Amino acid sequence: MVKLQRRFWAAESGATMVEMAIAMPLLLTLLLGFVDFGYAFYQWNAANKAVQAGARLAQISTPVASGLSLEAVTPSNSLDVGNAVPPNTYNYICNANAAGAVSCVCGTGATCQSLSVNQAAFDFIFSGSSSRPGMQTFFPMLVKSDVQIQYQASGLGYWTRPNGPVPTITVSIVGHKFQFFFLAGLLGFGNINMPSMLSTVTGEDMKSTYP
Repeated sequence: MVKLQRRFWAAESGATMVEMAIAMPLLLTLLLGFVDFGYAFYQWNAANKAVQAGARLAQISTPVASGLSLEAVTPSNSLDVGNAVPPNTYNYICNANAAGAVSCVCGTGATCQSLSVNQAAFDFIFSGSSSRPGMQTFFPMLVKSDVQIQYQASGLGYWTRPNGPVPTITVSIVGHKFQFFFLAGLLGFGNINMPSMLSTVTGEDMKSTYP
């Protein structure tokens, strides 16, 4: 009996299988983690390209904030005609809800002529057209509620300028969550927000039609 016990405790058969059962979950988690974080890095780059494309479209197309066409037309003081429009005279911040409907608010310290919006202009920046790729073209998992478009006076342009105001335009992606395929259920990885991504440009030829 004693010999059998000694032989049992000294036996090493099956040790490899036990070691593999312990190590395999760790190795798989590490491997799949590399895949997931590589995909997260792709999402980061795609989002960066998307805001650049969105800012360029916003720069040359109809403003989402319809009231922007009224700004810089007539100053409250007639003596200011021809003078530079002061920074933050207007500040339109436009977002979409979960259904994709857009609304604009007036930023702190600014005066906005009208908070009406141009839904088609927002959709154009988001989706693009047959000849111009939009934000979603570069970042397919993007949704409209993640996009914010801001038109703000930064001291450029002058009162009664014939071609309207010259806003600083900032297109941002806010509140977008990274998508993890394998690690989504581990350690709350499915709830990690992508840091805010933005691109800022100066308005150019904001046309009334979409190119």
